[in-house]
Amino acid sequence: MSTSAQSTTRLPLAAVPDTPAPRRSALRLGAIAQVEHEDMAAGLELFRAAEELGIETGYVRVRHLQRTLSSPLLFLVALAQRTERLELGTALIPLRFENAGRLAEELATAHLLTGGRLRAGLGPGYSAHDAMYVRAFGALQGDRRDHVDRLLHDLLSFVDGEIVAGADARIEEVEPGTPLRLQPQVPGLREHLAYGAASPERAAMAGRLGLGLQLATMAPDDGSGRPFEQLQLEALHAYREASRTVGHGEGRVMVSRQMLPVREEAELERFLTLIPRERTAAPGVLEEYHGTELGGRGAVYGRIVLDEPSVVAEALRADPVVREADELALVLPAGAPLEDQIRVLDVFAQHVAPRLQSASS
Repeated sequence: MSTSAQSTTRLPLAAVPDTPAPRRSALRLGAIAQVEHEDMAAGLELFRAAEELGIETGYVRVRHLQRTLSSPLLFLVALAQRTERLELGTALIPLRFENAGRLAEELATAHLLTGGRLRAGLGPGYSAHDAMYVRAFGALQGDRRDHVDRLLHDLLSFVDGEIVAGADARIEEVEPGTPLRLQPQVPGLREHLAYGAASPERAAMAGRLGLGLQLATMAPDDGSGRPFEQLQLEALHAYREASRTVGHGEGRVMVSRQMLPVREEAELERFLTLIPRERTAAPGVLEEYHGTELGGRGAVYGRIVLDEPSVVAEALRADPVVREADELALVLPAGAPLEDQIRVLDVFAQHVAPRLQSASS
């Protein structure tokens, strides 16, 4: 790598601890990709290749009114027919646009069709410029957070088997008075769901509800000036404590990072053009970045590392949130050709993952 490229991406040696903190168990590995409607076949091929490379969970991004995948559960069911072991996740389904009853039915059906491999992540969705979604998805009922919280609690109640009605004489082949629940009922489905929370408050809520926790590549800016990793670690600790307090144990934490190993100078140049929009001003902004999230609030974005596999591995091993998480999901560069995304996964699996697993053993 050139000196200029290294200076904008590499961690200072002082940031890398001599002895990484011990992990409770082996770190699971996942991958997050953005699948476009125009080429869903490429998305299927990408995750099939990921499974062959030893990636354990494949996550898809979800967007509405955009070219990116909007019906993730349908895609994951199709993907299940092309894979055998890969667990299938969303990062994440925005609840603002959902109906709790229909989503409960679809999650349960998808879980059955995927052979129990569903790992759905849920989250609030977008909050800025909400008016553009009203025609397609209806207006918010009151405050956005209250709306999402009601929907989440209804969804979990339905998943857990809430009786929603009693059968009357008009329902065929059901005895009048029979308790009715949303179908299908899948025992243990809640244990396969996670919530994407950025703040300690919302992370603790996920822990109390017995959901997994998904931590993304940004955290809310609380004005304290603390670095991204400290902000995110606070959310992780709040989640663990809340989960233990109500009897759910340590819970399940997935953390995503955009740290891409490259082995050739040409790859570095290509991937520099594919980093998120808010980072594209210059290579120097690959470090931690303060900006605005989709909801219009201030956010702190974690560093992006594009460098040789050993440098990427050092950065991940030095990350205190990764060290305490159960799963690391590699965020693949959106818009990159299929062959480039597979190459990133291949280099990660062959040259970065072994270093991470040796640190956790």
